[in-house]
This record gives sequence, C-alpha cells and structure tokens, in this order.
Amino acid sequence: MSKHSLIARLTCTEGRAEAFETELAALIEASNEEAGLEIYSAHRDADNVYWFFELYTDDDAVSAHGKGDAMKKAMAATGAFLAGPPEIHRLTPVAAKGLAI
Repeated sequence: MSKHSLIARLTCTEGRAEAFETELAALIEASNEEAGLEIYSAHRDADNVYWFFELYTDDDAVSAHGKGDAMKKAMAATGAFLAGPPEIHRLTPVAAKGLAI
C-alpha cells in the first residue's frame, strides 16, 4: 500500500489574501481531525495564488478527507475566498527527503 499526495492550486479573490490566510490557518487546525493526513501545508505564490501540499497514508485517508465536521466547516469558509475552483493533482510519491514514503 503506497502513500498518496495531492498538490492543489488555489486562487484567492483579489484584495482578500490577508483574510484568506486567516481561514487557511483555521483549515490547517481543522485538519488535525484526519488521522491519515500526514502533511497538509499551504504556501503563498504571486498574484493571489496559493499551493497546498498534502500527504496521506493511503487511499482510504484520501477518501476520508474533508468529511469530518470541523473540516467541512473550515473548507466552506476557505472556499468563500476563492476566485474559481481549485486545480487538484493527485499523485503517488516516489522519492523524497524528509518523508517516509
């Protein structure tokens, strides 16, 4: 059974980055309810673009993502700041420094 990773590109509505980052911090906190989620990190790029890197223990953990009460609430709050739908890429890690894959 191999781990799964996701990379997601999120674009925040112009002028709302500061409030969006506050919601991202709440989203990260809410992710603590997901046992199979090993890494859930947000990164800021230019032009209101944010990237998420996610690492899951297995396919079941990916399937469970976002289904808990805290995550549903946090994802809805975060989604209100998006300029469009997220672009999500599901991957299988093959080599990494600092990650047990």
